[in-house]
Amino acid sequence: MRESPATAPRLSVTAVALYERPVRLRIPFRFGIITLTETAQAYVRIRIRLEDGRTAEGMAAELMVPKWFDKDPALSGPDTVDQLRAVLRRAGAAYADGVARTAYGHSLAHRDAVTGVPPLAAGFGAAQLDKAVLDALGRALGLSAADLVRRNLVGLTTAEAAPDLAGFDPPAFLAGLAPAPAIAARHTVGLVDPVTAAEIPPGGRVDDGLPHSLEEVVAAYGHRHFKVKVSGDAAADLDRLARIAAVLDRIPDPILVTLDGNEQYATAEDILELWRRIGETPRLARFAAATAFIEQPVARARTFAEPVHALAAHRPVIIDEADGTPDAFVRALALGYTGVSSKACKGLYKSLLNAARCALWNAEEGTRRHFQSAEDLTTQAGLGVQQDLALVALLGLTHVERNGHHYVDGFGTAPQAEADAFLAAHPDLYERRNGRVRLRIADGRIALGSLWGPGFAAGAHPQTEGMAPLAPGR
Repeated sequence: MRESPATAPRLSVTAVALYERPVRLRIPFRFGIITLTETAQAYVRIRIRLEDGRTAEGMAAELMVPKWFDKDPALSGPDTVDQLRAVLRRAGAAYADGVARTAYGHSLAHRDAVTGVPPLAAGFGAAQLDKAVLDALGRALGLSAADLVRRNLVGLTTAEAAPDLAGFDPPAFLAGLAPAPAIAARHTVGLVDPVTAAEIPPGGRVDDGLPHSLEEVVAAYGHRHFKVKVSGDAAADLDRLARIAAVLDRIPDPILVTLDGNEQYATAEDILELWRRIGETPRLARFAAATAFIEQPVARARTFAEPVHALAAHRPVIIDEADGTPDAFVRALALGYTGVSSKACKGLYKSLLNAARCALWNAEEGTRRHFQSAEDLTTQAGLGVQQDLALVALLGLTHVERNGHHYVDGFGTAPQAEADAFLAAHPDLYERRNGRVRLRIADGRIALGSLWGPGFAAGAHPQTEGMAPLAPGR
């Protein structure tokens, strides 16, 4: 990949402010080893200065999800959120060094600013700063994120972070990115989510007008794409999958399913045995045929210790939690993995580089075997969900896991004026129902047309007045 073009502007980060706001879930979300009921969302506000003297502000937001970036059993959920706070503070201090670089140059310069924590956690801060820098750059130049990336005004290179892409032509690749006007929403079925209304425990229904059980979700939003969590207990998983399949079998249109292991199966052979048993279960015939891929079935540390070729012979297997380092996808490829997740919380430039890898490898093989999937980390209404949606749309992905709108009602604890401002700026993305501004999903799809104004997918910014400063962390 050639060096960044001379037209990529250089900018310095002159100020960084960090905030947080509490997030309370309307229903619990269990994934992997954690049942999430509340946490906090982090907000980043920065100011940049271009070399010609122009200045602009940019923002980013991301939920600080406990026990995902670091699953060390010695740490509690609050401990891991404190870890993310500390990481974000260290990244903010590093970016605000006053040195002029391209947008991607800042990402490269500070990618190793945080050490002593697992790779996913270490990259959390830089991922948020990079989003805020892109937002500010777009506002300074009056260009959308799509414009900035397609013209490589971010200065993306591969020599440092992706030497395996040597010789790849970035201008042609980036210029060919074309976001679609809408994307299919892939609904998450969490491990404690009721499948039918009858499974909602007495007194457990939330009276907010939003769907609760899977069957209610399908009726409300028209989903045909689904992501189903499995627990690592094959017998329990098979029983639950059969109940889920019974609901999905009522959908007359074709469906698509992905299975998310969330690192819960001990070995690749164990998840292969689950897949065999799924194939032997008549009630799961349509479910199995509709399954597009299996996501991160074994622990991230074990991912690079054993191959998954036998499982991949049945369904493609992708990495998610194991995608902690710049070369993780390359290393996983040799072990039988052919896909990797895109999440804005892991870094927008990582997603772009992995998209380039897929394009290169598929072109070399004459196949479409290598791919990215768009996954959620309970992204919240406002900047969090919008910036992630814009990223995956720019990558050309056709469906995206979305779950933040199901577990949190609209804008949650944000002021009404903030929610109203986002609705006014993005009337295709949100709607007002029962007095609340909520993500709009119609016929299973999310409209994206309003995300391409100046900046990074944000026609409005969160109100930092009234937010708490980001806690110190540890």
